[in-house]
Amino acid sequence: MADGLNRVMLFGNLGADPELRVTPSGQAILKLRMATTESYLDKSNTRQERTEWHSITIWGKRGEALGKILTKGDRVFIEGSLRTSSYEKNGEKRYRTEVIANNVILGGGRGRAAGGDDAPRTYGGGRGGGGGGASPTPAPVEQGAPADDFGSFDAGDDEIPF
Repeated sequence: MADGLNRVMLFGNLGADPELRVTPSGQAILKLRMATTESYLDKSNTRQERTEWHSITIWGKRGEALGKILTKGDRVFIEGSLRTSSYEKNGEKRYRTEVIANNVILGGGRGRAAGGDDAPRTYGGGRGGGGGGASPTPAPVEQGAPADDFGSFDAGDDEIPF
């Protein structure tokens, strides 16, 4: 089978303010650092937490628009694909894996505890719309950009509806 599936879905918080850069050809690139935390019970039935950090890249007008509104601490849902690249540092080959995002849903500001706006907002393409919730505000969608429609969910709920 020649075809495969490369899809990532993450829901977490931004660990730093986004960094917006522009390539020499004028293409916008937004870089995000995102933390996802999962809790589990260890062998002694004690609740533990494990936090993973993710590098997210958003290209084009979508990244440019999100760079104006996202800040450290924001809750976001990211859908995209993994991409691994390599580079050399001090003569040693190193690898970097990042998520190339093609759909972003804002999960309600900084969460309920911080008194954030809990209405989800969708930024990305969609077949027949997307996101939903109270007054979603779609960002500009680039022609030919990959997209998915995830429907709507209640940002006050702690689970992603899949």
